[in-house]
Amino acid sequence: MRKVRILFCASIMGFSPPLIAQNTATMATIPSISVIARGELKVPPDRVTIHISVQTKAPTAAAASNENARKQKGVIDAIRALGVAAGDISTIGYNVYPEQRYQPNREPVISGYNVTNTVLVEVRTLSLVGPVIDAALGKGANMVTSLNFYSSNTDAARREAIGLAIQKARSEAEAAARAAGGTLGELLEIGIGAYLPPPPRPMEMLQARAAIADQTATPINPGDQTLAVDVSTRWRFVGSPR
Repeated sequence: MRKVRILFCASIMGFSPPLIAQNTATMATIPSISVIARGELKVPPDRVTIHISVQTKAPTAAAASNENARKQKGVIDAIRALGVAAGDISTIGYNVYPEQRYQPNREPVISGYNVTNTVLVEVRTLSLVGPVIDAALGKGANMVTSLNFYSSNTDAARREAIGLAIQKARSEAEAAARAAGGTLGELLEIGIGAYLPPPPRPMEMLQARAAIADQTATPINPGDQTLAVDVSTRWRFVGSPR
C-alpha cells in the first residue's frame, strides 16, 4: 500500500502573478486564495545500477593492465552467466597511474603502476543484485563504489500525486476562505511545478572480501522511495455580503 504525505502552505491575497496568460488588470481585481501543495508517494524501485571496479598493481603498466583485463573479463563473464544482458554492462572508467615513493631530498621514484577498470551494471531483477555483487567479488573485483536503486516507470505515481496535491490544495483553500469569513469560488489558476523523482539511494563502497565456499550471500534491501510533485493553485475568494 502506498503511503501518502502532503505538505502545503496557503495565503490569502488580492493578487498573485498568473501562471497562465491572462489580463493582468482583470486578475488584479479578483480577491483570491493561493495554495501550494506537495503530493508525495512511496514507490518501490525495480531497477538498480552498480559500479564495479577491478584494481590491479604491478611493477609495469603493461603487467598491471594485463592482469586487470584478465580479472575484469572474469567478472563480466560471471555477471553475464547470471542472466544480465551484454547491453546492460558498460565500461565507464579506465585509469592507469603510477605509484611514487617519496624520500627526503630525492626525486620521487616510481614503485609500480595501478590500473582501475570500472563497469556500470544495470540489474533489472532486484533478486539478482546480491548474486551479481558476490559473483563480481569472487572473480577479482575489489571495489563496489555505487549501488543506486530507482523506479523505471513513475508516470502513474506522478499523476496520482498531482491529484492528491490538488485535492489537498482545495481543502486548505476552503479552510482559509471560511477562516476569512467567506467561501471558496472557482479555480482560477493551476500550475504543476517541480517534479521530484525518487533520488538514487547510494550505498557506501564495499571492499572486496575473499571468495570462500561457505561465504554468506550479500543481503540487499532496496526499500521504498519517495516521489514528490509540487502543485500551485489560485482560487477565487468570495467574501460575505456586507
